[in-house]
Amino acid sequence: MDPLVSFGRVLRQLRKEAGLTQEQLALAAGIERNYVSLIERGVNQPALKVIFKLAEALGTTPSKILLLVEAELKDAN
Repeated sequence: MDPLVSFGRVLRQLRKEAGLTQEQLALAAGIERNYVSLIERGVNQPALKVIFKLAEALGTTPSKILLLVEAELKDAN
């Protein structure tokens, strides 16, 4: 599985667990809603700064997000 797709899947899962819409997450992270959509679909690769903003908006850490991505990639193989 592509790491971008995996990151997007993890982001979507965390967002839904937090009970947020893409628009709410985008507003909390200070980014555009369509950018959240593109990340979740694995179309765009978020910059490190954006990963930190998303993590803060989700009440987690960037390292936790990346650990979840790593676990998903490992399970896919």
